[in-house]
Amino acid sequence: MTIRPLSPFDAAEMAELEKRCFSLPWSLASVKAELRNPIARYIGAFEYGKLAGYAGIQIVADEGYITNVASAPESRRRGIAGTLLRLLLEAAGEYGLRFVTLEVREGNAAARALYEKHGFTEAGRRRGYYDAPKEDAILMTIWRNDFLYSSSKGVKEDDNR
Repeated sequence: MTIRPLSPFDAAEMAELEKRCFSLPWSLASVKAELRNPIARYIGAFEYGKLAGYAGIQIVADEGYITNVASAPESRRRGIAGTLLRLLLEAAGEYGLRFVTLEVREGNAAARALYEKHGFTEAGRRRGYYDAPKEDAILMTIWRNDFLYSSSKGVKEDDNR
């Protein structure tokens, strides 16, 4: 597996992965715009030259907002999402961020478990945030001291999604 920063040249492959992973995927135009967004950073995991997963973060002042973490269905449960998340948290430490937060579907138990394993805790709820199907978003946050500790101790990643 090779991990590298994503660029607008990766937009079509990222948009295709979006369609395979999310009920309301970003359009190709949205993906291109996000990959050009000066406050966003995206990394991708490639297997045999094909995008197997990606993760992104937006950095606003000293705050981080994870936009998406996605793994191709056939690549799940092999540690890709966990590796990408760990790398984002390491980068958050290097950027000096105070905290990193994200939203996750209430019913996405696998993703919630992944985030909890990496030190995120539930911080709130957005009722009816998601569509297709309608579902609450759980806000999860990790604070600087926690993600610096989590990254330094090496989180086990054998059962991630």
